[in-house]
Amino acid sequence: MATFKFSVLPGDYIGPEVMEVALDVLKTACGKEGHKLDYTVCAVGGAGIDKFGKALPDQTVETCRNSDAILFGSVGGPKWEHLPSNEQPERAALLPLRKIFKLFANIRPGLLYPQLADASPLKTERIPNGIDIVCIRELTGGIYFGEKKTFTNPDGETAASDTMSYKVSEIERIAEVAAKTAMARGKKVCSIDKANVLETSVLWRKTVSEYFRKNFPEIELSHLYVDNAAMQLARDPNQFDVFFTENMFGDILSDEMAVICGSLGMLCSASLGIGKNSIGLKFGLYEPAGGTAPDIAGKGIANPCAQILSSALMLRYSFGEDALASRIEKAVRDTVCSGIRTADIAFGMKAVSTKEMGEAIKSRL
Repeated sequence: MATFKFSVLPGDYIGPEVMEVALDVLKTACGKEGHKLDYTVCAVGGAGIDKFGKALPDQTVETCRNSDAILFGSVGGPKWEHLPSNEQPERAALLPLRKIFKLFANIRPGLLYPQLADASPLKTERIPNGIDIVCIRELTGGIYFGEKKTFTNPDGETAASDTMSYKVSEIERIAEVAAKTAMARGKKVCSIDKANVLETSVLWRKTVSEYFRKNFPEIELSHLYVDNAAMQLARDPNQFDVFFTENMFGDILSDEMAVICGSLGMLCSASLGIGKNSIGLKFGLYEPAGGTAPDIAGKGIANPCAQILSSALMLRYSFGEDALASRIEKAVRDTVCSGIRTADIAFGMKAVSTKEMGEAIKSRL
């Protein structure tokens, strides 16, 4: 029997709705094993702005520091779009959290059950067995964290620049995450860059090649330029098993993968760092791939599966409970494949509510 201590940051719009259901499922799953949950709910994003005047309040950061993991919802929306860009929820909450806790690796499973093949924009004959791939994105380097400036040229014209840079050590540590993920799967990795144009990508490809040759010679390593990779994802996603790339490319490709896999409401993610939690395991932030969906907020129809699956990743990576995580994942799969679905994946079937979906998953644990 164990106690799992984590911070809960529900966020905005549908964030609190799906988080409530995810916590209910998590309590049920852990309770069956005699485990207890010790969590504190904190304001973040627009909710943080409304309550404390900033997207990432100091008290939220402090609570997270005293936790073993963070279960995150989603932030942002039209209510706060009038704010300067550096004060808006997405930029002023998530990026600082990644930086504060050194969350350098985002692991996003791209999973589409065969029974949901109609949800994908790809033809069913291209994905007869669904999709099962993993995208790993470097999170704390690259152009998003480089120097940014707006300036006036000598001719009086306004210009702006963003700097992209990577160090060998940053590339090697994300390569290690990709390699270890692949070792538990098909021992096949594709590294994605733009080495025909960018100097950072030249270093990326050289470093990755040397790292795998020296440390993981048993893994089949390939390289693709990012434009070709985007095309290949849309053409035949299952040619990949594990692929990894730098921050901006990963941001774009992981969202493409999400669309190919049918519904953002089904896709979870884990952001892991170099730090350990109090029990000696990985500290991480766990969140669904989708956004706040203001158009359906308050209607009780949002899909909670991605948030539930994110909580399973938290159990696996930050609390070492792989078997328990797998039971939750199986309960979600069994529920969806039995025909119980929210509106985004219903396809002519009777859609259930957010809470009804949660109850159905709980009954299958």
